[in-house]
Amino acid sequence: MKEKLTPEELSAIQLEGLQWTVSHAYSNSPFYRKKFQEAGVKPADIKKLSDISRLPFTSADDLRADYPFPLLCVPEEQVVRIHSSSGTTGKRKILTYTSRDTSDWTDFFARCFRMAGVGPKSRVQIAVGYGLWTAGAGFQAGCEQAGAMAIPVGPGNIDMQCRFLEDLQPDVLCCTASMALLLSEEIKRRGLRDKINLNTIIQGSERCSDAMRSAILKNSGASHLYDITGMTELYGPGTGIDCHLHKGIHYWSDYFIFEFLDPETLQPVAEGEVGEIVVTTLRKEASPLIRYRTRDLTRMIAGQCDCGAPWPRHDRILGRSDDMIIFRGVNIYPGQIDEILSEIAASYPISSEFDITLTQAEGRDSMLIRVEREPDGDPAGDQEIESLILTTIRNNLVVSPEIKVVDYGALPRSERKSRRIYDNR
Repeated sequence: MKEKLTPEELSAIQLEGLQWTVSHAYSNSPFYRKKFQEAGVKPADIKKLSDISRLPFTSADDLRADYPFPLLCVPEEQVVRIHSSSGTTGKRKILTYTSRDTSDWTDFFARCFRMAGVGPKSRVQIAVGYGLWTAGAGFQAGCEQAGAMAIPVGPGNIDMQCRFLEDLQPDVLCCTASMALLLSEEIKRRGLRDKINLNTIIQGSERCSDAMRSAILKNSGASHLYDITGMTELYGPGTGIDCHLHKGIHYWSDYFIFEFLDPETLQPVAEGEVGEIVVTTLRKEASPLIRYRTRDLTRMIAGQCDCGAPWPRHDRILGRSDDMIIFRGVNIYPGQIDEILSEIAASYPISSEFDITLTQAEGRDSMLIRVEREPDGDPAGDQEIESLILTTIRNNLVVSPEIKVVDYGALPRSERKSRRIYDNR
């Protein structure tokens, strides 16, 4: 697929892909056929892109209900691989792949690497999970397709990570945001910054605040930090990445249609307003997704990026609609608190690490937000910072939590995803 397309060419590709996907799903999946019949729509009814609004939604519950091979639209003998989610909320979500699916995934993942400036002269240390998870297989295949050298270290094992950074001199690191922070702190602690060659970090799987990004770049000595997006249901990671200007995530609109909808009304939101990403795949054979509710919340970014790439953009992921906290009748997303703390961290010595604990006593909810002080921060200033954080949160979110600044390193670190919310109510 050529990577310089006009809006008209992209629209034509999307319409052709949408019509093929709907016909493929209707003809080969009893699950989808029943869904379409209940919605009163047939493949022949999809004549233009706006007709997508006539199609029914799918969700994670549909994947679990159709376990073990949900939404399967090809004979089992055409399935060459499966991948699975972590299964933290009930049955695992198992997704199937045909040979073309894995080839397509590799192609657009390689596009992610090229967008980040990775190519034949690059050495890429891949510090993500292998096995059932999509991350390891996706990162390695895309890396090799882009012509770079893959160093498949996998997650964890900080000693090996640091040894390979020093001995093999990779210029690219791929990992979760939490792993990037943990490893960057270890690079600083061990005095490795001037002994390694790290220039680019590609991270995904979780939200990374501006304060966290600054800490990772400062401690590691890297010049660029790229946010890569994706999920198991959509092949895996690689559905989009930001360019070198870091002004939003470019997503591959020749493989996906993204809708940005109000999570309550399921109607489109205006450009610039926060909405839930709802995705329809355009080429996926084994388990196509039609209007799949990702639960990821972000904003559509209008206009073409100054980098010149034709791909549309959305903002970094704010959070998930099902991660919303209801505190004393107010709806709060952890990403909102993350953004407030990042703004304060630009002027005051607090780090990117925080967590939220919710408790209840005598029928009344309480919220405690713990925030780490920077390593060189003076504890004498804690009270002023706590007061500022409380005032800012109260003015923006109309709630009054308890704020506690704690020592740097007091909050737990993770090699995968950091846990931010402890709801003990």
